[in-house]
Amino acid sequence: MRILLVGGGGREHALAWKLRQSAHCHTLYAAPGNAGIAELAECVPIAPKAIPELVRFAQQNAIEFVMVGPEAPLIGGVADAMREANIPCFGPSRAAAQLEGSKAFAKQLMAQTNTPTAPFAVFDDPDAARAYLKERFLERPCVVKADGEALGKGVFVCETLRDALDAVEFLMVERGLGEAGARIVIEDRLYGREMSLLCLTDGQTAQPMPPVRDYKRALDGDRGPNTGGMGCYTPLPDATPELINAAMRQIVRPVINAMAQRGTPYQGVLYAGLILQDQQPYTLEFNCRFGDPETQVLMPLLESDLVELATAVVAGKLHETPMRFSQRAAMCVVLASGGYPGEYRTGLPIEGLEQARAQQDVLIFHAGTRAENGRIVTAGGRVLNIVGLGDTLSQARENAYRALQHIHFEGMHYREDIAL
Repeated sequence: MRILLVGGGGREHALAWKLRQSAHCHTLYAAPGNAGIAELAECVPIAPKAIPELVRFAQQNAIEFVMVGPEAPLIGGVADAMREANIPCFGPSRAAAQLEGSKAFAKQLMAQTNTPTAPFAVFDDPDAARAYLKERFLERPCVVKADGEALGKGVFVCETLRDALDAVEFLMVERGLGEAGARIVIEDRLYGREMSLLCLTDGQTAQPMPPVRDYKRALDGDRGPNTGGMGCYTPLPDATPELINAAMRQIVRPVINAMAQRGTPYQGVLYAGLILQDQQPYTLEFNCRFGDPETQVLMPLLESDLVELATAVVAGKLHETPMRFSQRAAMCVVLASGGYPGEYRTGLPIEGLEQARAQQDVLIFHAGTRAENGRIVTAGGRVLNIVGLGDTLSQARENAYRALQHIHFEGMHYREDIAL
């Protein structure tokens, strides 16, 4: 099978690594890929959001299956465009991807399905948002969210009224995140431990993957600005089978059923961002794709054939294809550029990759890298993902942190408390 993988980050490197293990994957292309993916696939210089170019490439190169990594092309309708060209594509339609593309749409659907989530209100007028904040959150914290796609940077956890008013000003008046902040969601703050629950679904059947806990803040102790993710681990000691069953029954399946009833069935990965409050799961958000860096710990534990699973999803036959995972532990540490998630330099040489990769029970997935003059250099904010495996979480953690000691690039920083 000739497969096109859309994307070029650490998530896509992990997906490419797993796709390549399938006997069904004869030829693999990646658009645009990165230096690590280039060892597994032929990389082509097409941006993930360049949907007409992706379709044209798929047609001209007899692509038989497309797998999409990032949310932006899915929200933009790449799955619809591929299907119109009679090319099977793994990922939700544009209408179904609204679950991530619009926070307001997702919250309103949750309200309609009685999905456990925080009380909320939606605003497209900054004066109305300010008045609501002054009435409801005078002395307690809240969360302000950009309605549109914001690359994981549109959520503001506000401790004070001043923080919340500043978030409204930044999003709605200054348009600090562009049109993503034209409409906002304001919701009560929930307290507890967060959990990422990723599920495969063909629109009817849903199968959960092992839950993952990720670390959003840039610095140890959950300090500093939000990022796209600085690390993660699985399994979670507090994610009991009973809790996962409750999340599937109360959250995932009602939403999948509601999307089908709307005439916009959801196919692909449905990623529920959950928070555990009083040992009950509540929904923070939905994402319409594999998580990053969650995918980097899930793919090494997946024992099933990824191509078989993905094609079963597209064919509506997931009930015929069980998903199996190893019982081992996995954790990921992100090595980031100095200054990330703010401004950072690129083009810096990366040393020690081969020594790190030679360590036992260690995988290295590239994120922001490129090949330049025979060397691997930095090309993004999140540069590398160091994944440790082990029979226990402490073993996995030890393996990852030992391996990353071999790697160096100028300004490199990472959290030292992942899975601690």
